[in-house]
Amino acid sequence: MFDAPARPAPLRIEIEAPADAAAVEALVLAAFGPGRFAKSAERLRERARVAAGFVAREDGRVIGSVRQWAVSVGGEPALFLGPIAVAADSRRAGLGADLVQACLDHAGKTGILLVGDLPYFGRFGFRPAPKVRLGGPVDQRRVLWRGEGEAAGPVQPV
Repeated sequence: MFDAPARPAPLRIEIEAPADAAAVEALVLAAFGPGRFAKSAERLRERARVAAGFVAREDGRVIGSVRQWAVSVGGEPALFLGPIAVAADSRRAGLGADLVQACLDHAGKTGILLVGDLPYFGRFGFRPAPKVRLGGPVDQRRVLWRGEGEAAGPVQPV
């Protein structure tokens, strides 16, 4: 009979603290590179306020992060999720999904908008949002919504 390998203890997702800001920025830069600054989603984040941020730590090091930003979609309050960043040596362990779940739990009934891949985010209840308008160029097929009804209209920072 073989002993099953010990599973590592699950990482705890925590609320991002102000002292985490530099580590989060470094993690996002490592994950997405400087090209992220050219994206419409980044332009929106530059003008919106952070509504919530979550981090995962391992041995005191921030290895995962995600933020939600206060926006309105067609004049209705919403949250804009992203970016989700996980350290290269910590990927494939489900940490990204844990970070998304923290955002869903925080949002409650507030609608959440993001720019991402439907095959990944569809499992969380996100669906295409063809009537949502982000400023600047964006692949409209990647604009996704999770919330009541169909989101429509321009996205504005709050």
